Amino acid sequence: MRMLSYVKKFVTDPRMRFFYLSRLGLLNGMSDENYLRRQFRLWTGEELNLEDPKGYNEKLQWLKIYDHRPEYAVMVDKYAVKQWVADRIGDEYLIPTLGVWDHFSQIDFDRLPQQFVLKCTHDSGSILVVKDKRTMDRKEAERKLERCLRRSWYQPYREWAYKNVKPRIIAEAYMTDESGTELKDYKVFNFDGVPKMIQVDYGRFTEHKRNLYTTDWEYLPVRIIYPTDPGHRIKRPAQLEKMLELARLLSEGYPHMRTDFYCVGDRIYFGEITFYHESGMARFDPPSFNLEMGGWLKLPKRNRREDVS
Repeated sequence: MRMLSYVKKFVTDPRMRFFYLSRLGLLNGMSDENYLRRQFRLWTGEELNLEDPKGYNEKLQWLKIYDHRPEYAVMVDKYAVKQWVADRIGDEYLIPTLGVWDHFSQIDFDRLPQQFVLKCTHDSGSILVVKDKRTMDRKEAERKLERCLRRSWYQPYREWAYKNVKPRIIAEAYMTDESGTELKDYKVFNFDGVPKMIQVDYGRFTEHKRNLYTTDWEYLPVRIIYPTDPGHRIKRPAQLEKMLELARLLSEGYPHMRTDFYCVGDRIYFGEITFYHESGMARFDPPSFNLEMGGWLKLPKRNRREDVS
């Protein structure tokens, strides 16, 4: 029955069919532009306007195709970016690295502490939080991480920055914030080096929600994919101004960058850099916020390698 349901959905759901064919590599021959035009129409129901993009989603597709700076491959690599960040703001903001390996079989668990975090360096969503390595299911962890290592993060959404990132596994120190149970993400959206908005994700392993705030910590009644909860009070970070200063330093000189941070006590830790929030396929409520964010993003001159050569 499950297989029959899957086949039926594959036949009737063009989005699922497109994504599955992409995973199989059957769409690899399509140019990024043609691929993204088709995908954008399937995901948003709109035609992609690359000649005069207006909305935030559209402009992220433009950046995928035309904004190809070589350093982007370093900045989205969860291991390589640490040196780049240290050079800009200092290594005191880095989460301690416990090791990095090409494959799971190379990990020496005897050298790791009881608690740690494993994730791949080239993707999103491969995180594995280990609270007690004595009860860790290593076979399941290996199955998950090795599968992720084989997965291209560029191919499904043509996010150019990930195209040449070497897949590896990194172990980092385990941390929690004031909740004692999780580590909330403070995602700062920067435009030409100016922070404009902060997204806070919480309950990611229970009931994922996200609240949006201005840089003055005023709640924004806006939803981007996940539910928002105005009744859920997230305390203004004690180091908010410092976090925004770090975001400015990291994003200066780039048209758009999301810089993620964690707050542990009075310490700020860098999380990661993202150039394509929700891969530019997000659902906005209200839809007008897509245009408002698009107004913040001033596109640079085209610098795709084909244009430069």
